[in-house]
Amino acid sequence: MTPEERHRERMQRKKELVDRKIARATIERGVLVVNTGNGKGKSSSGFGMLARSLGHGFRCGVVQFIKGSFSTGEEAFFRRFADELDYHVMGEGFTWETQDKARDIAAAQAAWQIAARMLSDASYDFVLLDELNIALVKQYVQLEQVLAAVAARPPNQHVVITGRGAPGGLVEVADTVTEMRVVKHAFEAGIKAQKGIEL
Repeated sequence: MTPEERHRERMQRKKELVDRKIARATIERGVLVVNTGNGKGKSSSGFGMLARSLGHGFRCGVVQFIKGSFSTGEEAFFRRFADELDYHVMGEGFTWETQDKARDIAAAQAAWQIAARMLSDASYDFVLLDELNIALVKQYVQLEQVLAAVAARPPNQHVVITGRGAPGGLVEVADTVTEMRVVKHAFEAGIKAQKGIEL
């Protein structure tokens, strides 16, 4: 058997396996996606799914829980979709910058009120709760509230939650969980955050 024939045979077996998996995937409903871990790309992945959802004509909502004291490229870009996207930057900035726990808690609670409203509204097809995991880890928002809201959300609504340290209870109920791992980061070599990459 030639290398080309072996390759074709391997690919045919793989195709049959993938086709069987696709045929078994018959459930159609909204999914809960959690992006967590210490590596870069959690929010970027969430915003990528937001772009995909907007491309499909979905009505979308974004609530940013921690980021907020500086403008980001995501915000500048996605604000262009005012008719399809309800965008809220609710954070006071990173907690080491604010150094005011009461203010951080109040900001997180205000953000959660907007998020909870979106999660109960069937007109939202896709909801991104950016850095909610940080608010959960710090207990600025209670995990039980979040679990109840995502469980009671409209059946076809997709939800993406990002941030380091996703609580075990959230990981358990999520449909898809990705943990980003740091291999190397430019900041550790003294390179400041760059527009288009971090900002």
